[in-house]
Amino acid sequence: MNPSKQRMAQARVLVVGDAMLDRYWHGAVERISPEAPVPVVHVTREEERIGGAANVAYNVATLGAQASFLGVVGDDEPGQRLESLLTGTGIRTHLKRDPGLRTTVKLRVIGRQQQLLRMDFENEPDHEVLELQSGEFAALLPQQDAVLFSDYGKGGLAHIPRMIETARAASKPVLIDPKGSDYGRYRGASVITPNRAELQDVVGRWHGEEDLKQRAHRLREELGLEALLVTRSEEGMTLFDAQGELYVKAQAREVFDVTGAGDTVIATLAAMVAAGLSIRDAVPIANRAGGIVVGKFGTATVSYEELFA
Repeated sequence: MNPSKQRMAQARVLVVGDAMLDRYWHGAVERISPEAPVPVVHVTREEERIGGAANVAYNVATLGAQASFLGVVGDDEPGQRLESLLTGTGIRTHLKRDPGLRTTVKLRVIGRQQQLLRMDFENEPDHEVLELQSGEFAALLPQQDAVLFSDYGKGGLAHIPRMIETARAASKPVLIDPKGSDYGRYRGASVITPNRAELQDVVGRWHGEEDLKQRAHRLREELGLEALLVTRSEEGMTLFDAQGELYVKAQAREVFDVTGAGDTVIATLAAMVAAGLSIRDAVPIANRAGGIVVGKFGTATVSYEELFA
């Protein structure tokens, strides 16, 4: 069951989380530095892309749904750049500025089509600014069909338990891409989407499918979740819900770059749920989107036409 393009255009998703700016410096590598055994990159092209949770909102928008993004940035050049990139893509942008915050920037140096180095610039936002974000969240909530929290562990979701409670009280589906080992803060969400390694950090290493099944359902019940979706790279993904398990095989295609594939999966899941599909019906479509995006370079997105071609 695929939602029509018209239905998708009416679906509204609010994405909340850690905003980032991805910068790429591309260049030629022709020699090793005389100062140290490292390659010298002659930078010939610079590129900027929407990153982090903001990239999740971008994925929602490229699918043809209505995306809103709520996050905190610094009062700095990367923050202004990120805002202009977001508004330029048609995303309804609600950025809170924290003068003490350095907008998170991930700078990647690319030579010979390979990432040679990544430099991260970041710190944590102020709690007063996060309070303002919580207030804006409550104001934006009534106009949404689904809420997606994209947690990158950068401090932008310090008040997530209260926001989940507010969204669930308003009967809004809540989807979460989790981070860290404290999943108690995601209690009451509709679905969380950890990858294999992230889930192991929380429930421990499992021994076979039956053991995974028991641990996954136990976690789902403990946290009061409707569903738990585990993304398992080449093993596809498995949904654990009240009906049992739904296993979806990985899409067989050339893997070029897995960067941002998790963003695409949860963004597609949220857009489909906002368009009226159940989580179960949305999972195979999200899996297909993840399969398409790994065939592209860098944090990429998928269009409605690519997904339903």
